[in-house]
This record gives sequence, C-alpha cells and structure tokens, in this order.
Amino acid sequence: MPLSDFHLRASVAVSDIRRAAAFYEGKLGLRALRTGPSADIPDGSRVYGSGGGPALNVYQSGTAGTAQATVAVWYVDDIERVVDELTAAGVDFVRYDGLAYDARGITARAGGGRIAWFRDPDGNTFALEADA
Repeated sequence: MPLSDFHLRASVAVSDIRRAAAFYEGKLGLRALRTGPSADIPDGSRVYGSGGGPALNVYQSGTAGTAQATVAVWYVDDIERVVDELTAAGVDFVRYDGLAYDARGITARAGGGRIAWFRDPDGNTFALEADA
C-alpha cells in the first residue's frame, strides 16, 4: 500500500496554543477546522484548512521550535501580493546570509521561481513559493 495514495498533512509543535492560534488565525488568516486535546492539554491542538481541505496540525508540545528546516510551504500564484498582505498583518520575513533579496524579502528559488520565508512565534519556519 503506497503512501502516495493518502492525503498528507504537516504538523507543527508550538509552546503556547493560544499564542499560536493568534498568529495562525490572526496574522496568517487560517481557519481552524477543529480543535482538540494535545496529549494531556485540553484544547491544545488545532487543524487548519488550506487549499480546500485540512492541511496543518498545530499542537502544544515541549518540543516546540526545535525544527531547523522549513516545516511547510504554501505554493502561491502572486507571491508579492501574499507577502505584502502578510507583512501588513505583522508577519516578518526571514533573510538568510548569502542570498539576494528584493525589498519584500523574496529571493530566487533553486531550480527557478521565487521563495520567501517567515517564522511563527516559536521559530517554526514556513515558506511561500511561486513558479514565476
């Protein structure tokens, strides 16, 4: 049974689910499809929808913010517009040494296209990517 037959969802650990919900819902504009417990924390998790279905699990955990790599990517049609909207909502974009960025914080993506990174309050890294 190949895993490619099944829907995949990203999961992200956060240290404070209420602070995370303010970020994911208030700044990113994600809608919680459901809430539930995380281990022994009542109401310690959220499932957010994106692209028409459940896409991101956010749960409170002591391991929050320990991932060093990008944990999830949104593929967007108009990266400038999305970056501008998120910036206006208070999202800060990350710039890594050795890469050239435009004024918005967008850089060339390996293999073509463009990319911009941002972090949630726990330091989990996300990206926006566009083919053009």
